[in-house]
Amino acid sequence: MRIIVTGGNSGVGRATATALAADGHSVVIGCRNIPKAEQAAADMVGDVEVRRLDLADLASVRKFAETVDTVDVLVNNAGVLGLPLTRTADGFEAHIGTNHLGHFALTCLLGDKITAGVVSVTSALHVFGRVDLDDLNWHTREYSKWAAYTQSKLANMLFINELARRGVRAYACDPGAVDTDITRDSAGLLHWLGEHKGVPFYLQTPAEGARASIDAVTTTLPTGTYLAPRFKLWGRPRATRLREKACHPVIAGRLWELSTALTGCDWPARRMSAL
Repeated sequence: MRIIVTGGNSGVGRATATALAADGHSVVIGCRNIPKAEQAAADMVGDVEVRRLDLADLASVRKFAETVDTVDVLVNNAGVLGLPLTRTADGFEAHIGTNHLGHFALTCLLGDKITAGVVSVTSALHVFGRVDLDDLNWHTREYSKWAAYTQSKLANMLFINELARRGVRAYACDPGAVDTDITRDSAGLLHWLGEHKGVPFYLQTPAEGARASIDAVTTTLPTGTYLAPRFKLWGRPRATRLREKACHPVIAGRLWELSTALTGCDWPARRMSAL
């Protein structure tokens, strides 16, 4: 299969791309840092291509989508965590803009080209999230980087479930507790903990964390399934029960409408059937 992995140059994304390429799939890594991605691709065995994609810039998302002729599975893996209040090129708060809106736009722009399905990497922290449809981009609320991150991860869950309701083969997956450099752009204590690995419990390797994404690419489980490790932290991924907030049809539908209005992108109406 031909598979796009966003953020496939580091962490769980790199491990995902590495494993899929080694299994014989044709992999496209979409990311901002091309030199880093080319170095990562050079260490992979198989058919791996690198293309520039900045999910914090809708112009870049559109340009990337235009280069894609067809793709079997899109793995929405890239993400940011723990940023101070930051705006994307389009004025979105960085967590919701990168983790959700950028991927929403990319998925919709590739809607006519995706042949097998969509996978989105979320986080167990989505259970603490609340999607504020009246102030999604933190213009009036007092900013909290934690609330911003958990909102974006809950948005990932709602997006996958709305895709599933619309007849698309779509899966949410959680890598669990993984030793990666996702905190590289964060500030304060979170950045320090990431640099010093000061986490009081065992962290999985990126390869172990990638298992949920890899399983989601080929699973035959029902669309909308959420794959996560035990206690959403360690071990082999398995189908995991969704909390109501992660699949609430009204909130998911309203978030979709708002995301369409903000990005100018929508899933093609003619593709509203199972892939």
